[in-house]
Amino acid sequence: MRVIFAGTPAVAVPALAAVAASRHELVAVLTRPDAPAGRGRGLSRSPVGEWADEHGIEVLTPARPREPEFLARLRELAPDCVPVVAYGALVPPAALEIPRHGWVNLHFSLLPAWRGAAPVQHAVLHGDELTGASVFQLEEGLDTGPVYGTLTDEIRPADTSGDLLERLAQAGAGLLVAVLDAIADGTARAEPQPADGVSLAPKLTVEDARVRWADPAFAVDRRIRACTPAPGPWTTFRDERVKLGPVTPVANGPDLKPGELRVEKSEVLAGTGTVPVRLGEVRAAGKRAMPATDWARGVRVATGEVFA
Repeated sequence: MRVIFAGTPAVAVPALAAVAASRHELVAVLTRPDAPAGRGRGLSRSPVGEWADEHGIEVLTPARPREPEFLARLRELAPDCVPVVAYGALVPPAALEIPRHGWVNLHFSLLPAWRGAAPVQHAVLHGDELTGASVFQLEEGLDTGPVYGTLTDEIRPADTSGDLLERLAQAGAGLLVAVLDAIADGTARAEPQPADGVSLAPKLTVEDARVRWADPAFAVDRRIRACTPAPGPWTTFRDERVKLGPVTPVANGPDLKPGELRVEKSEVLAGTGTVPVRLGEVRAAGKRAMPATDWARGVRVATGEVFA
């Protein structure tokens, strides 16, 4: 089949590479427009766009995929199917109708669970033990289309969202190509999603990433892992924001009030609503990330000081 790949962030690149190496003809890539990035705020190509540039593939970057110029180019390229991974914009019916096999989306959850922009983060945040990836037919609704295939993956106790997303991106690339092969062979069957078990996964905000020290230790641990690497878990110390790496609940730790810090020779503990957690890395504003013990010595944490 002739295909156009739609995607934007780095997590989409494994699937893009797999599609390019498959039996299908990759005729172009659709990605979000170049955006300001870095301290200089210069325009930066998306990871998907960079990959396409390096491999001599045409890159389409409409501000909105309903633009007449983009729709006209899509018709000219005449794709049979458009595989999608984290494109980042709503696709209008006029574009959905152009490929004869439509648009098929690789989504990092077991649909209908966690429809939306942040399925992996919500799976970690809510303590799911199992997750996976689904390839479904894109339609106007939010991740509501019939599903062609799925894979499953166990969420490990120390997984961050970044860890889990990396695994699902690699495994999901193979699933996406298998679905494209089945569509081309005429053997693909898309099953409607169940009506039960629907949950929504909106994008996590910076405020969502603020640690709630009065929560139980398991909830503090989940929030920090869910927000790693983005939007980045944080708290405040002496009225300044500090970012935190993953923590470890300490079952038999000392009795500390929420956010209270205790510095030992080889560890730094912070109180929660239940047992304390052992801090991993801490990154103060304008500083590099460092082990919590080094940070605590540097700022000279006093007895009884707290994270707000």
